[in-house]
Amino acid sequence: MEYALTQEAPDQLATECLIVAIHENRGLSEAATALDRLLGGEIAAIVQRGDIEGKPGQTLPLLRAVGRAERVLLVGMGVAGACKPAQYKEAVTRAAQAASELHVKTMASFLPMIEVKDRSPAWALEQAVVATEDALYRFDRLKTRANARPLPQSCQFGTAGALGSDANEALSAGRAIARAITLAKDLANLPGNMCTPSYLAEQAQALGARGGLEVNVIEEAEMQTLGMGALLAVARGTHEAAKLIVLQYRGNGSAPPLALVGKGVTFDSGGISLKPPANMDEMKFDMCGAATVLAVIQAAAEMKLPLNLVGIIPTTENLPGGSAIKPGDIVTSLSGQTIEILNTDAEGRLILCDALTYAERFKPAAVIDIATLTGACVIALGGQAGGLLGNDETLTRELEQAGQTAADRVWPLPLWEEYQKQLDSNFADMANIGGREAGTITAACFLSRFADKYPWAHLDIAGIAYKGGKEKGATGRPIPLLVEFLRRRAKPA
Repeated sequence: MEYALTQEAPDQLATECLIVAIHENRGLSEAATALDRLLGGEIAAIVQRGDIEGKPGQTLPLLRAVGRAERVLLVGMGVAGACKPAQYKEAVTRAAQAASELHVKTMASFLPMIEVKDRSPAWALEQAVVATEDALYRFDRLKTRANARPLPQSCQFGTAGALGSDANEALSAGRAIARAITLAKDLANLPGNMCTPSYLAEQAQALGARGGLEVNVIEEAEMQTLGMGALLAVARGTHEAAKLIVLQYRGNGSAPPLALVGKGVTFDSGGISLKPPANMDEMKFDMCGAATVLAVIQAAAEMKLPLNLVGIIPTTENLPGGSAIKPGDIVTSLSGQTIEILNTDAEGRLILCDALTYAERFKPAAVIDIATLTGACVIALGGQAGGLLGNDETLTRELEQAGQTAADRVWPLPLWEEYQKQLDSNFADMANIGGREAGTITAACFLSRFADKYPWAHLDIAGIAYKGGKEKGATGRPIPLLVEFLRRRAKPA
């Protein structure tokens, strides 16, 4: 999709589909009012009849020419001046979907001119790009009969000069975030027989070549030499070689980097502690943390953010087999700490703990790990917010605020010392699970034991990284949150 800005008035703009807002209480936006004058009050009459009430996300097409537009799409945006960020994103998404159903190639939207509560016009424009791209996303590359319905090819956003010089910057940022989300979705939606650890390593190397990044792929032999016993233990049951992928983006000289660690289990059967068959296919999404790291670094490089980043991706499959780890086995991590494996389906924390220890060598300013880690987080927070825990209040507060701004929210959970005792083991330094109670918290407690050398935060994205059922597919979250966090860190103090 190509995106551009226009300052033409809506009644003068040539396009196949012109998108304008309608407010609740039968109010017309400025753009809708301009078109209504051309139509002699027809839009006002439609609204008065109640054909569209203006509720956020409602759509109504007018299949007739208006001015130089071939058709008009009316979109509900809620009460004027009170549209919330999530409502705005939902309305833009619904508008793009409705426009695509009209089989148009070009569209022009004046939705970014709507006032969004507690957000700037630049934010509205940026999110319009992200939401539109998200709405039009398809993953049909593996179908022999792909969807024949054409998608819109270009979209202009009306700004009427309201943004000034910020408009182009907002448009560029929106493009970068949208492309990052598409990359993450494409990787996560691939099946496990295609998106293997080796494939992820190849994609990282391709990203490095495109973005001028330093990429190092550590193989199992080197992991063995280093002492990554926890990561290698998970990989024992699969024929696919595990990888530790390390990317470096340098945008700020010798400043300490921020490190992003992404869980990359490309398929998780649970190992010997086998998962139930129902919905096991969704375990191809257990590498969404890895996809997020690749995507965020791509966005940072594209936006040329003035900071340094390290991406660390431990990646493997988790399968049963004659060589697979068993409940009761004890392994030694890169940190030297020993771990009793009580459940082989708690494998994500095992590969992450070695990656967190490996991160120490970069002397990071902070480390954030991103992982589809616990079903308990899905039960606690559903698909609305990710879980947020960490050992540094300033860092966790920054992430929470970035999520609020990006409308990609996370919610803090406690990491109190009292929870640590649930990981006690009779035979090793710790167990890899802490029982049924507080599963998300005890998983973070486990990780915290390998992240005590730097400020650290953990994002449990099990509930937000993908959807199941009829809408099955990756969401691209929490990329908007992390990009917003990096942009804030990149600003001069």
